[in-house]
Amino acid sequence: MFLNPKQTIDRLAFLEPDMVALDVGSGSGGWTIPLAKKLDQGKVYALDIKEEALSVLRSKLDSEKIFNVELLLSDIEKGVKIADNVIDFVILSNILFELDKRDEVLSEVKRVLKNGGYLLVVDWLEFRNIGPKDIAVPKEEVKQKLNELNLKLERELDLGNYHFALIFRK
Repeated sequence: MFLNPKQTIDRLAFLEPDMVALDVGSGSGGWTIPLAKKLDQGKVYALDIKEEALSVLRSKLDSEKIFNVELLLSDIEKGVKIADNVIDFVILSNILFELDKRDEVLSEVKRVLKNGGYLLVVDWLEFRNIGPKDIAVPKEEVKQKLNELNLKLERELDLGNYHFALIFRK
């Protein structure tokens, strides 16, 4: 089984329709679109460093008539223009291996999360002929870093042979 964002989102029982979410590294919306549909009374911030990806996402949102997404062109490693403690749910999917300033990004995520808010980290398992070779971030390292930030590991999800998923709570 390969990664299916909609199925994963559907497994997250804590999501409520009026929540505010942040999809970090949203790309063209693989997670953003199913999340926006689930949070149909809430709001989703789709953050990406690439304008082209956000442009593609905007077209998809327009064609599907999804209006609860705000696009943010930003480099998460330099911070994000979102106030402290306002986000209910953050997704970090397949981006940790790309970051130079992982610790700063995780601290930034903690900053924007509300107390009691959730963080879903999805990333590659060790190299298996697919995914980033020699640069995947070990699941145990993610657990340790977020534990050091006082985010509590709530649950691990089985996402198949290529990805791990960890749910943390602030």
